Amino acid sequence: MPADFTSAATEENWQPLRQVLAHNFPDLALPEALLRQAGRLIPSRRLNRGRSLFGQGQATRAFYAVLEGEVEARFTGLDGTVSVLELLQPLQLFGLAAFVTERAQLYEALARQPSRVLLIGPEAYALLMDEWPGFARALMRHFAQRFEGNLRLLEAARHHSAAERFRLALQQLAAQRALPAKAAGEWLGLRATQAELAALANLSRQTVNQLLAQAEAQGQLRRSYGRLWLKPV
Repeated sequence: MPADFTSAATEENWQPLRQVLAHNFPDLALPEALLRQAGRLIPSRRLNRGRSLFGQGQATRAFYAVLEGEVEARFTGLDGTVSVLELLQPLQLFGLAAFVTERAQLYEALARQPSRVLLIGPEAYALLMDEWPGFARALMRHFAQRFEGNLRLLEAARHHSAAERFRLALQQLAAQRALPAKAAGEWLGLRATQAELAALANLSRQTVNQLLAQAEAQGQLRRSYGRLWLKPV
């Protein structure tokens, strides 16, 4: 195991697990005893920037939750072209499909910055599925919604105009990162770079810069260093 890659399964992990589950399944009551039991089964791992959590084509024995940092899910085509599928933020779940089907991962996950993730393996998964009423249905609905969103981006990359792909990529980043408005009518702050938008939309940075300038001229957004401000709908 790489030196920057540490793991530990302790009861202390029930607190970050609580945050992850409450964030993704807010309508489900969280059983305290079950959380503590699951925390003893779930290790956490730290990754330095640029380190891969798993590779494309690699079998895994867990699915994951981001606790700190940011994880990039990306796919490399046969021609070597890299497409960013998603930029995973703290408390987001990922990697369930390969874990449940026991097949190789179809994409790579690597840390864009120093990050920490929870590893939810077979024992913890079975505990949550069997002992937490409503969890199985909520988990299925959650990942179905994520899958549908990724399909929309894939369709846009193949069939839609550059402006439509840009719009969908901006929507995805806004859903993941936008800071909540403090008052009605306030502009939403979004931490994003041209490079991130270009990767998600499968566009050049020059094209993204042109589309940002166009949106800014139309009064739809404002730009500052490392951040976009979106006009409230």
